[in-house]
Amino acid sequence: MRYRTLNNLLLVLTAFIWGCAFVAQSVGMDYVGPFTFNAARSILGGIALLPVIYVMNRGKKKRDVLPDENKVKHAAEKKQERKTLLLGGICCGAALAVASSLQQIGIMYTSAGKAGFITALYILIVPIIGIFLGKRAGKKVWIGVALAVVGMYFLCINGGFSIARGDFYVILCAVGFSVHILVIDHFSPKVDGVSMSCIQFFVSGILCGIPALIFEQPQIGGMLSAWMPILYAGVLSSGVGYTLQIVAQKKTDPTVASLLMSLESVFSVLAGWVILGERLSGREMFGCVLVFAAVILAQLPEKKKV
Repeated sequence: MRYRTLNNLLLVLTAFIWGCAFVAQSVGMDYVGPFTFNAARSILGGIALLPVIYVMNRGKKKRDVLPDENKVKHAAEKKQERKTLLLGGICCGAALAVASSLQQIGIMYTSAGKAGFITALYILIVPIIGIFLGKRAGKKVWIGVALAVVGMYFLCINGGFSIARGDFYVILCAVGFSVHILVIDHFSPKVDGVSMSCIQFFVSGILCGIPALIFEQPQIGGMLSAWMPILYAGVLSSGVGYTLQIVAQKKTDPTVASLLMSLESVFSVLAGWVILGERLSGREMFGCVLVFAAVILAQLPEKKKV
């Protein structure tokens, strides 16, 4: 129970970091293209984790002192774990590259409110995909999903809703983030979360860097002008945020995790209010209340059948 509460708090912290990153993403797009921005933030996120992994591995080497008869078996297990780690990092990195790039491109053609609401649809897509993977969610979680979707509508949508070009990109982005959450749910219990996070960033950075070089031809001047949003998005949003997600998801239901992380839309509005001086309307405040109610409801334990 204590570890579940800690993991849930870590996911809320992740949502807060990501919510504030919307400001950085918006500012960064004034200077560089979407692929360039994502490539830079991903590579920076991977570099930020290297010293953490070094310190962690030093501690493991001191503890892994085994008798000779166990060394062969341990070596074989380590080799298999490295293969799983590499596969998990590549899969997570590919899903992250696709989802984050679609989000950045979509933001160029649609409003921030629509993008925030549509991206949050992953809280509905995750349990739907989970059904086909044999995962079942309780009634309270499904009610929470419905409440959260309604809350996101009141929080983010202020005008008419239509499926325009940008909206379509962000819908695909929501599907991508849903796949990313489920891939993490599959691999995170089997490998070291921080190492997998580091690998996924370098994979994502390479995958985003290729179209950046082909289509955007990034300039040093533009990247230097965007150094602050790239630094925040790389070190905090990528390095810290996605690593917290991987670590916290080890013992958390993926549907509940997606609900908690959907709070990033709430925090993005609050960050805009505090940093950019934007004010919350009564409609938006009502949306915040519904989202928080959905998260609380999803955390209530199900009644055990007698």
